[in-house]
Order: sequence, then structure tokens, then C-alpha cells
Amino acid sequence: MRKLSKKSRITATVAGVALVAVGGGAAYAYWTTTGSGNGSAANSSGGGIVALHATFNAGLAPGNQTAVAYTADNSTTSGTVVGALAANVTTSDAGCLPGWFEVTAVTSNSLVAANSTGTSVGSGVLKFNDSGTANQDACKSATVTVNVSSQ
Repeated sequence: MRKLSKKSRITATVAGVALVAVGGGAAYAYWTTTGSGNGSAANSSGGGIVALHATFNAGLAPGNQTAVAYTADNSTTSGTVVGALAANVTTSDAGCLPGWFEVTAVTSNSLVAANSTGTSVGSGVLKFNDSGTANQDACKSATVTVNVSSQ
């Protein structure tokens, strides 16, 4: 094996230091790399439609009244609020006049959670008014329906 001259040793040492410096510089550049970016997705369109229900006892007679419970089903993936309710009465018999009935709906901005059923959203009273003068026999066994909507 041949001995290296002093000049060759210095050249070899400088080359080694240069290789370490270049390798260390590449690692340093890797660890200090910066960047930026973002991501996005559209939100739910919100709101959605809830199914509203009115429930009350059967068997009304002229001059009587019964409590009405209003509930909502929400099959969407977003919670929503049901505000004021509007209710009206229809009947299954043309001779049983809807005007003989009164229905109320007391509400207070009720939260209806996503994917929920039977959430209470209000209450009211259904009255079958006694006309006092008209024969109301057409309402015997007639089906009374309370239609409800939110505003």
C-alpha cells in the first residue's frame, strides 16, 4: 500500500469535509421546507323539511274539547327549528262543517334534532262547538283531521 503525500491527505480531507457539508446541507434543507395549502367542502343547505303531526283523542261531541299534541319528525342530517304553527280542521263528511270546530296551536321555536322522530313542537286545543241551532248529526262517526304547517 502506498503512502499518501501531505498534499493528497489535505485534498482527501477537504473532499471528505465537503461531502459531509453537502450531505448535511441537503438534510438541513429537507427539515426546513415550508409550504401552504387549504381544503374546502360545502356545508349543508340546512333547513330541510320536517313531517308535522297532530294527535288528539277520538270521540268529540258538540260542546266538548280535547288537547292536541304537535310533534315533528326530521329525517335530515341537520337539526332545525320549527317556529310558529298554523292549524286548521277538515272533516270526512261534507255535512260536518269544519267551521263548527276551532283548533289552536301554541308553539315556541322548538329544536328538532337531525334524524329524530316524535319531537314535541307544540300543543293546543280542539273544540267542537255546539251550533245551538243546526243539526250536527253529520259529524257522528265523521273523521276530523287537524292539518298543521309551520310558518
